[in-house]
Amino acid sequence: MAQQQTKFVFVTGGVVSSLGKGMVSASIGALMENRGLKVANMKLDPYINVDPGTMNPTQHGEVFVTDDGAETDLDLGHYERFVSTKMSRLNNITTGQVYSTVIGKERRGEYLGSTVQVIPHITDEIKSRILRCAEGLDVLVVEVGGTVGDIESLPFLEAVRQLRVELGTQNSVSVHLTLVPHIKAAGEFKTKPTQHSVQKLREIGIQCDVLIVRCEQALSDDVLKKMAMFCNVAGDAVFQSIDVDTVYRLPMVLCEQGLDHKLAAILNIWSRASRLSAWEEVVKRVTEPRRKVTVGFVGKYVQLVESYKSLNEALLHGGIANDCRVEIKHIDSEDLEKPGASPAALLGGYDGILVAPGFGARGTEGKIEAVRYAREQRVPFFGICYGLHMATIEFARTVCGLERANSTEIDPTSPHPVIDLMPDQRGIVDKGATMRLGAYPCVLRPGTRAAEAYGTSEISERHRHRWEVNNNYRDALERHGMVLSGLSPDGRLVEMIELPQHPYFVACQFHPEFKSRPSSPHPLFARFIKAAVEYQVRELTTPSSKPALVR
Repeated sequence: MAQQQTKFVFVTGGVVSSLGKGMVSASIGALMENRGLKVANMKLDPYINVDPGTMNPTQHGEVFVTDDGAETDLDLGHYERFVSTKMSRLNNITTGQVYSTVIGKERRGEYLGSTVQVIPHITDEIKSRILRCAEGLDVLVVEVGGTVGDIESLPFLEAVRQLRVELGTQNSVSVHLTLVPHIKAAGEFKTKPTQHSVQKLREIGIQCDVLIVRCEQALSDDVLKKMAMFCNVAGDAVFQSIDVDTVYRLPMVLCEQGLDHKLAAILNIWSRASRLSAWEEVVKRVTEPRRKVTVGFVGKYVQLVESYKSLNEALLHGGIANDCRVEIKHIDSEDLEKPGASPAALLGGYDGILVAPGFGARGTEGKIEAVRYAREQRVPFFGICYGLHMATIEFARTVCGLERANSTEIDPTSPHPVIDLMPDQRGIVDKGATMRLGAYPCVLRPGTRAAEAYGTSEISERHRHRWEVNNNYRDALERHGMVLSGLSPDGRLVEMIELPQHPYFVACQFHPEFKSRPSSPHPLFARFIKAAVEYQVRELTTPSSKPALVR
């Protein structure tokens, strides 16, 4: 029996960046999966970095980590939140990876003396990686990063052009996302940028089959017909990605316009219609909650909200689990370090405090102050990765009396390095992809909040770190009341800590945000938001002398 041909949806973008190609690609994946198909998404990134692991979060956004330990683009987080397929290192490729592989083959003589060129060697490598990722799937949605016209993305677009020819008709579809700006002075929507973007795509050799336009409000039928004519697409192949109140509404908006039906028709896919009842329930819980809590989010990269994309979404998922809207207030940890800064003024009034991941010494004392405030004022606290480090340092200094306790990442001369470099990280020079990365098992201590949240004693979570709790200080921490509630199976690594005498004080070394989904909120976020709700109820019913929240 012949193997069924995988269908491909290639998504490109034009006019400007940050249009939401990742969200559109994820929504397409969700729609096709809800038609009963096996779907995955793939991201082609044109930058020369091998992966985003060494890139500044304020430039690139968060680094999303897969189970198999790949440091990938944040769009893979969108994909995993919208489709059930777990992404892997196969689902994200970069120019750096492609050129590194091709040069390695040339050095080994695998090209038998040929002159190595962009065409065919680079494009062949790109195509082979796309096809490898597509194995066993009904549909692979491939997002090409960057904007049409950028020199960096040309090899990827050429590979897509070749692949579409080789796949034959009805096995691939080109979806192009553009911007239709509204010129306020003229009172008009302008389609010319979209026309030029499609023209540029045609010059490369790709004719888009479906056009999706990003706009602030609905366009008239006349404008849609005009774009269809000038862009050489069918009249029923122009769709609108209108600004929505929650990103989880986007699949429904596109489905209502018939996008999935159009894609299925072009690809000759016979399947059931999309069933979006689960998405409808998610949207209802996000937009019509019974209550609201406010979380103080203390981080180092708050200048760019994309730096903590998965964390922000996981907090919202925790709200979904508790029928609650989560209002997130991002606080720059350096603000807590300024002369005269008052933790009570900056943190007072929040229903929960989260200390986010990070690297390096900048802003760490501010994070430690945030931990201390949450611990002493008995505000629900959740620390993640670096947040666990800061919680351990604060506890060691303030409760255990270990003066100048610190992490060797921050202060290599600390007399009490309660956080130290992992033994297998010593001597490593290369920074890219050398941390403890990917999914690792963890054993939870019975009777702890961690075990209560998960409802099991063994879990698997994704990691991205080099430093760990120093085992030489575990006895001191436990003597003073800290519970090491999660350990690696061999007992060598501390994975979770908590303070049982506190209403809710939990921190983890791993990154639970990477596994949270709108339809399946991560238990640690669900429990943290539940604690925030309970705290809010207590504060409303108990007289308090705490200062009001300064916004």
